[in-house]
Amino acid sequence: MATRSTIAKVMEDGTIRSIYCHWDGYPDYVGRILGTHYTDPTKIDQLLALGDISTLDVEIGEKQDFDDRKEGWTLAYGRDRGETGTYALPHMDVDGWKALRRDSGCEYGYLWNGSEWETFNLYGVDDNEDYRND
Repeated sequence: MATRSTIAKVMEDGTIRSIYCHWDGYPDYVGRILGTHYTDPTKIDQLLALGDISTLDVEIGEKQDFDDRKEGWTLAYGRDRGETGTYALPHMDVDGWKALRRDSGCEYGYLWNGSEWETFNLYGVDDNEDYRND
């Protein structure tokens, strides 16, 4: 069973942009990868530009066969499977982002606040618990 999550960034104007991540969204996987390999705002922007993803990995990678992915590369629905409508979604604020993504089945939310990742349990248990591996 998938542990769905959402990956988001606070933009300069205070709005939020987010993508959906289908697999392994728990803090020990997606949270660890983000905290270790996605701390450069340019790389975070490149990740969001992929749109919704099936699996996050340490590198964004390049276009690949969706059914035979390269180890270490992120697998994206649009780039790798040719799906449409998978672009990053805009949100007016953090609460709007959390509510929409919770309603779409995401269990965890990861928010780049401009200097670090914040982790949220979107089901409300231990909300805003910090899962970073410092």
